[in-house]
Amino acid sequence: MSPELQLEEKNRLLVVTVNYRTGSLVVDSLRSLKDEIQSVPGTKVAVVDNHSGDDSVEKIGTAIAAEGWQDWATLFPSKLNGGYAYGNNYAIRPALKTANPPDYFLLLNPDTQVRPGALKALVDFMDHHPEVGIAGSSFEEADGKPWPYAFRFPSVFSELDSALRLGVVSKLLSKWIVAKVMGNQEEQIDWLPGASMMIRRQVFEAIGLMDEGYFLYFEETDFCLQARRAGWSCWYVPQSRVMHILGQSTGVTATNQAPKRLPQYWYDSRRRYFLKNHGWFYTALVDLGWLSGYSLWRVRRVLQQKPDTDPPKMLQDTFRNSVFLKQGIPCQKLPSL
Repeated sequence: MSPELQLEEKNRLLVVTVNYRTGSLVVDSLRSLKDEIQSVPGTKVAVVDNHSGDDSVEKIGTAIAAEGWQDWATLFPSKLNGGYAYGNNYAIRPALKTANPPDYFLLLNPDTQVRPGALKALVDFMDHHPEVGIAGSSFEEADGKPWPYAFRFPSVFSELDSALRLGVVSKLLSKWIVAKVMGNQEEQIDWLPGASMMIRRQVFEAIGLMDEGYFLYFEETDFCLQARRAGWSCWYVPQSRVMHILGQSTGVTATNQAPKRLPQYWYDSRRRYFLKNHGWFYTALVDLGWLSGYSLWRVRRVLQQKPDTDPPKMLQDTFRNSVFLKQGIPCQKLPSL
């Protein structure tokens, strides 16, 4: 039987962290939250362990007990690794069913540490902007270097640009490029990293939980798109600062190691996102644009003797996972508990 989340009469915020084999980082993240939760009375933290199979559960549980964090932190060991959306829903679903569900939910990666005022900045922003459904933090790397990005929804044009990598084309398609460098002001944006993303309870009530058909990647993009279609806006709030070490669970986006071959679930998630939200014909254009652009880039890279910094077998894997060879919307099959 899973432990119960001890919610109070007035629940303002539930912080949800999904762990997979990063137990030590979770403990560091909880330590950074210790003082911050006092700034938002009625805050609880749920740590979901996605069946890590290592010593994560013991390490996190021991830290919670030893540090006296039991009043605000609860560990939820899952019996399977169902992915990022599954792990977040594992804590969010029962919280929504309580008599007094939280006003807000903060998705917080295990490889993060919140800076002073991070939680309160997001809650205050949401309190003052009831039309906003989702708000996210600004990030910095472990060495303090700013990582000031939020994102536009991916499209045919963004896929072509990311594959072709030609300056003149990038200038022409600049308003479609997915990654957007953000300033120091609050700004509406298409979608935000799930590493620190606050969601209003009413968004879940309007569109449901995160799509568990994704294992990892594109699920927060999809969620923000569904929220947008339901009338909820998404905002970047730079006053909320969070340190984030990229790619510690998977290594896919890690910046401190050589690029790895992208896993099958990344391609499944990409194909699911475009097929689900835009249909087969649009997805075919996306695949055609990326494949043709990337093929031209690979030729130009050799001719100009540029370094190869791409994941191995990216062209072959993208073609193999395109809608030209695979039909239907991919969906992971989770065993029942």
